[in-house]
Amino acid sequence: MAGAERLAGKSILVVEDEYFVADDLKRALSAQGATVIGPIGQIDRALTVGSEERFDAAVLDVNLEGATTYALADRLAERGIPCLFVTGYDGWAMPEAYRKAPRVAKPFAMQTVIDTIAAIIAGTLAA
Repeated sequence: MAGAERLAGKSILVVEDEYFVADDLKRALSAQGATVIGPIGQIDRALTVGSEERFDAAVLDVNLEGATTYALADRLAERGIPCLFVTGYDGWAMPEAYRKAPRVAKPFAMQTVIDTIAAIIAGTLAA
Protein backbone atom coordinates (compact mmCIF):
# COMPACT_ATOMS: atom_id res chain seq x y z
CA MET A 1 0.00 0.00 0.00
CA ALA A 2 1.39 3.42 -0.89
CA GLY A 3 2.33 5.93 1.82
CA ALA A 4 -0.37 8.42 0.81
CA GLU A 5 -3.06 5.77 1.11
CA ARG A 6 -1.81 4.68 4.52
CA LEU A 7 -1.73 8.21 6.00
CA ALA A 8 -4.70 9.82 4.25
CA GLY A 9 -7.14 11.10 6.83
CA LYS A 10 -4.81 10.41 9.76
CA SER A 11 -3.85 13.08 12.30
CA ILE A 12 -0.27 13.02 13.53
CA LEU A 13 1.23 15.08 16.32
CA VAL A 14 4.78 16.22 15.60
CA VAL A 15 6.92 17.19 18.60
CA GLU A 16 10.32 18.45 17.42
CA ASP A 17 12.35 21.50 18.40
CA GLU A 18 14.80 21.63 15.49
CA TYR A 19 13.13 23.97 12.99
CA PHE A 20 14.31 22.35 9.77
CA VAL A 21 13.62 18.80 10.96
CA ALA A 22 10.17 19.87 12.19
CA ASP A 23 9.39 21.60 8.91
CA ASP A 24 10.58 18.62 6.87
CA LEU A 25 8.45 16.24 8.96
CA LYS A 26 5.38 18.44 8.57
CA ARG A 27 5.80 18.71 4.82
CA ALA A 28 6.49 15.03 4.28
CA LEU A 29 3.59 13.81 6.41
CA SER A 30 1.23 16.36 4.86
CA ALA A 31 2.31 15.27 1.39
CA GLN A 32 1.30 11.72 2.34
CA GLY A 33 -2.22 12.84 3.21
CA ALA A 34 -1.85 13.27 6.98
CA THR A 35 -3.13 16.20 8.99
CA VAL A 36 -0.20 17.41 11.09
CA ILE A 37 -0.71 18.84 14.56
CA GLY A 38 2.27 21.07 15.30
CA PRO A 39 5.13 20.89 15.08
CA ILE A 40 5.49 21.68 18.75
CA GLY A 41 8.91 22.46 20.17
CA GLN A 42 8.18 23.02 23.88
CA ILE A 43 7.46 20.20 26.32
CA ASP A 44 4.79 22.07 28.32
CA ARG A 45 2.76 22.80 25.20
CA ALA A 46 3.30 19.27 23.90
CA LEU A 47 1.99 17.81 27.18
CA THR A 48 -1.11 20.00 26.97
CA VAL A 49 -1.84 19.06 23.37
CA GLY A 50 -1.03 15.42 24.10
CA SER A 51 -3.62 15.43 26.88
CA GLU A 52 -6.40 17.38 25.20
CA GLU A 53 -6.39 16.83 21.44
CA ARG A 54 -7.27 13.69 19.52
CA PHE A 55 -4.90 12.29 16.90
CA ASP A 56 -3.92 8.90 15.52
CA ALA A 57 -0.19 8.85 16.32
CA ALA A 58 2.74 11.03 17.34
CA VAL A 59 6.30 11.58 16.19
CA LEU A 60 8.38 12.61 19.21
CA ASP A 61 11.91 13.94 19.36
CA VAL A 62 13.28 12.56 22.63
CA ASN A 63 15.05 15.78 23.64
CA LEU A 64 13.27 19.14 23.49
CA GLU A 65 15.58 21.95 24.53
CA GLY A 66 17.03 19.77 27.29
CA ALA A 67 13.75 18.21 28.45
CA THR A 68 12.74 14.68 27.47
CA THR A 69 9.42 13.66 25.95
CA TYR A 70 9.08 10.44 27.98
CA ALA A 71 6.28 11.87 30.15
CA LEU A 72 4.42 12.76 26.96
CA ALA A 73 4.98 9.24 25.59
CA ASP A 74 3.53 7.86 28.84
CA ARG A 75 0.50 10.15 28.60
CA LEU A 76 -0.08 9.07 24.99
CA ALA A 77 0.21 5.40 25.95
CA GLU A 78 -2.44 5.94 28.63
CA ARG A 79 -4.70 7.36 25.92
CA GLY A 80 -3.94 4.48 23.53
CA ILE A 81 -2.12 6.74 21.06
CA PRO A 82 1.00 5.16 19.55
CA CYS A 83 4.20 7.14 19.10
CA LEU A 84 7.46 6.99 17.22
CA PHE A 85 10.63 8.40 18.73
CA VAL A 86 12.99 10.22 16.36
CA THR A 87 16.29 10.74 18.09
CA GLY A 88 20.02 10.85 17.92
CA TYR A 89 20.15 8.55 20.96
CA ASP A 90 20.95 4.88 20.55
CA GLY A 91 18.38 2.55 22.07
CA TRP A 92 20.73 1.61 24.90
CA ALA A 93 21.00 5.28 25.93
CA MET A 94 17.25 5.52 26.47
CA PRO A 95 15.60 4.46 29.75
CA GLU A 96 14.80 0.75 29.75
CA ALA A 97 11.04 1.35 29.55
CA TYR A 98 11.48 2.97 26.12
CA ARG A 99 14.24 0.88 24.55
CA LYS A 100 11.83 -1.31 22.60
CA ALA A 101 9.58 1.54 21.50
CA PRO A 102 9.54 2.30 17.79
CA ARG A 103 12.51 4.56 17.10
CA VAL A 104 14.11 6.09 14.03
CA ALA A 105 17.65 7.36 14.45
CA LYS A 106 18.64 10.85 13.39
CA PRO A 107 19.67 11.68 10.79
CA PHE A 108 16.91 9.74 9.10
CA ALA A 109 15.47 9.17 5.65
CA MET A 110 12.01 10.72 5.60
CA GLN A 111 10.59 7.62 3.91
CA THR A 112 11.68 5.57 6.93
CA VAL A 113 9.65 7.84 9.22
CA ILE A 114 6.64 7.67 6.90
CA ASP A 115 6.81 3.88 6.63
CA THR A 116 7.29 3.44 10.36
CA ILE A 117 4.46 5.76 11.42
CA ALA A 118 2.16 4.13 8.86
CA ALA A 119 3.03 0.70 10.30
CA ILE A 120 2.36 1.91 13.83
CA ILE A 121 -1.02 3.32 12.85
CA ALA A 122 -1.91 0.15 10.94
CA GLY A 123 -0.98 -1.94 13.98
CA THR A 124 1.71 -3.90 12.16
CA LEU A 125 4.47 -2.48 14.37
CA ALA A 126 4.01 -2.49 18.13
CA ALA A 127 4.21 0.94 19.67
